[in-house]
Amino acid sequence: MPSLSTAPDASVLPRAPWKSLFNQHISKMESPEFVLGTVAAAPQGSTVPYVPRVRYCIFRGFWTELPENKHNDAERNPKVYESDCPTFTTDVRMEKVGQLFVTGAGHAEKDEQTQGSGGGGPVEAVYWVKKTGTQWRIKGKAYVVGNDIDENESSSGVRTVKSEVGKRMRVLEPVKEKDWSWSKELTASFGNQSPGIKGSFKAPPPGRPTTEPHNDKNFELGAKVNDLHDEVARKNFRLVIIVPESVERTDLSDPDKARRYLYTYDETTRANGGWRIQELWP
Repeated sequence: MPSLSTAPDASVLPRAPWKSLFNQHISKMESPEFVLGTVAAAPQGSTVPYVPRVRYCIFRGFWTELPENKHNDAERNPKVYESDCPTFTTDVRMEKVGQLFVTGAGHAEKDEQTQGSGGGGPVEAVYWVKKTGTQWRIKGKAYVVGNDIDENESSSGVRTVKSEVGKRMRVLEPVKEKDWSWSKELTASFGNQSPGIKGSFKAPPPGRPTTEPHNDKNFELGAKVNDLHDEVARKNFRLVIIVPESVERTDLSDPDKARRYLYTYDETTRANGGWRIQELWP
């Protein structure tokens, strides 16, 4: 859990001023899909060092505020914290995980350096909420939570995740902090996935040609998993936390009154939950 020196008390740091409306808008989407942009090293011979990469992901709620799911049998953490950090889940074998480590402060150079917790590469998440005519853009750094999050305190990646994310975890119940754990939150996040999604973490390695046999009985396409501790699925499952640095809300619901609202995080201010707000032309 974060130390009291990094996790602000709720009475000191108000909620992010954009979060309530964001949640209202997300609730109007049939599926909370968003486009996630990352940065990747350019192919050899390219005239630029980096290139953008985008894909669709599913918003899985805010960190420490796991949505209720009656089908999830995982033990839940007490409601000790809240945050303004959106989350999504992914497979450690996906290219985006490596990109978050390579472009993060640690600048991972080897595959084994991307297997645990860490990362911190720059990202941009874009949501289009058709029913409200609103586009949301969240820019920040994304941190990966792996199975080592409570098992390897000597890992620089673990320390980085707990430090950078912990700064944005508002304490609601200080007396219950000792009962809250990162690994419990990770398991509960895994449990919130459907059996089919949990089973996807047992699929053959992404990107491998189908003509190449994998000859591994642990891999299974179309698997359904209910076991919260399935060894193969849990080995590949990762939770990613976006720590937002700026949030843009472009309101196009009325063409005659279109506006863009820019929320920029500034840890030196305590007004508006640490966010500076500007109203702009779209």
